[in-house]
Formats: sequence, C-alpha cells, structure tokens
Amino acid sequence: MKSIKDVLKNFNPLEDKYVSREYQSFGVHLSEKLDDHKHKSLYIKLSRDIPRPVLEQALRFVVDSGARKKAALFMWKLKEIGAFKRSTD
Repeated sequence: MKSIKDVLKNFNPLEDKYVSREYQSFGVHLSEKLDDHKHKSLYIKLSRDIPRPVLEQALRFVVDSGARKKAALFMWKLKEIGAFKRSTD
C-alpha cells in the first residue's frame, strides 16, 4: 500500500477522485490488486460492509493463486467464506 507522502505527491485534484475515508482507500487498493478498475465502487462498498480480516483473507487467497480472473475468484472466495450471509434478528 502507498504511503501518504506518495499519494499526496501524485495527487492531481483536477483529475483524481477524492478519497476521504479509509475504507474508500482500501476499496481502491482492492480494485488495483484484482486488476478490476471498472468495478472500483463495488470494492469500496465491500470494504465498508464486510470486516477487513475477511477481505484480506480472500485477497491473499487470490494473490497466492495466480489466477487470470482475479475478481471472479475473489468474489467466489468471499461467498465461500460466508461474507454475504444475512443476519436474522
């Protein structure tokens, strides 16, 4: 992950989107690691709603696998872990 100094050095406010929360930064990091920049907003939403250790576990699995379709494998692993189960109150 980039340091704050590197981010600020390369930040162009006219072209870059503003990231104000930590979970947004992690969602962008996920989209970069999974080579899926098209669905950046999905990863930001996932990083907001799903606990960080679960996301990191799925990301480690994908990175270690060396798969061609990283995003699809990431979503499959999240489903296998049970990240999408609804809580019943």
